[in-house]
Amino acid sequence: MKLRVISRKVYDYIRYDLKEIAFPSSLPDPPHIRKRRKLTWKEKYYVLKEASRLYVASWVRDIGPDLRPNEYKKREEEEDKTNGANNRNKEDGPSMLEDLAVAARGGMETLRPVLQRIYMTRASAYRDALKSFVEGYQDGIRHVMEKKEEADSRHNDRSSESRENTDSSSKKSA
Repeated sequence: MKLRVISRKVYDYIRYDLKEIAFPSSLPDPPHIRKRRKLTWKEKYYVLKEASRLYVASWVRDIGPDLRPNEYKKREEEEDKTNGANNRNKEDGPSMLEDLAVAARGGMETLRPVLQRIYMTRASAYRDALKSFVEGYQDGIRHVMEKKEEADSRHNDRSSESRENTDSSSKKSA
């Protein structure tokens, strides 16, 4: 009898509990959620087709000359023909974002110098902006102080003139 009870418990454990432990079922949906209908094979095909198209399009984006050097050579030749001298003013190297994308693919050893260069570039830009702000602020203060000094000197000149007028009128009346 004990053997039968033990075997039944082991059978139930394997049948119900072990399956739930290995492959847990999600919680049931709340009552206000309506279940969607299953997609047909044609709809599944269209979803897969659209998803793969979007995935491929995400990898086609321009990520730098290191990964696609031939395309950059073709582009530069076309731009030289069309723009002429205007192209010389632009930077010839890859942008910071392209450098970062290439370095991220190379791992931490290549990523660290790029991040340091970006940090130093931003720090110098911040320092320059702060320096120009301080200079402009000091110029503004200097300008206000000059106006205030001019106003004070005018006020002092007027008060000294009025004192002279009152002194001369009091001497005449005496």
